[in-house]
Amino acid sequence: MQGERRRRPSLSLPILRTSRDQHRDGTLTLGNLLLALGETSFGWAIVLFSLLTLLPLPPGSSLVTGLPVLVTTFQMVLGFPHVKLPGPLARLSLNHNKLRRTMVRLRPVTMRLERVLAHRYEGLFARKHERLLGLALFVIAFTLFLPVPLSGWFPAVALFIAGVGIVERDGLVVIFGLLLGLAAVLLTAAILTSIAISTQALMA
Repeated sequence: MQGERRRRPSLSLPILRTSRDQHRDGTLTLGNLLLALGETSFGWAIVLFSLLTLLPLPPGSSLVTGLPVLVTTFQMVLGFPHVKLPGPLARLSLNHNKLRRTMVRLRPVTMRLERVLAHRYEGLFARKHERLLGLALFVIAFTLFLPVPLSGWFPAVALFIAGVGIVERDGLVVIFGLLLGLAAVLLTAAILTSIAISTQALMA
């Protein structure tokens, strides 16, 4: 069992290899990358879109980078059979070098996931549960979409972990990602409450 886990391919390999090839060919866009990874998989879409929000971008960029994952998880809630990106999002150009650096930053997370991933609790992925799972992920994505100071990284990592769990059919990892996302939602709520109280005190 341990030998099998050591031989597991890196989670970042498909993204980095596809990104590199498309960058070389001048075809690296959000839609092309997702299509090459498997557009029918919501898991890959969530993994990729959560990575976008982790790119080193100016403050407030989450309003743009968080939009794809918000759209994707809402499509899960609506029961879409696969991801349908609006044209402008599909044509969005990506920076291969920034994507690679983000994957390097996430390597401590992916290495731990690679050691424990397995097919388990697969009932979570049944069609009848997809809308509820999508709703939970949508709430986390909405938290990510909000331009709240200090709260962006947390929900993005939670979505990344949940997305990896969906790709690998590991319900336990998805549950862990959802719990991490719940903590992110509570953190964001606490920050918003603190800001509201401070604003009210200043106006009093």
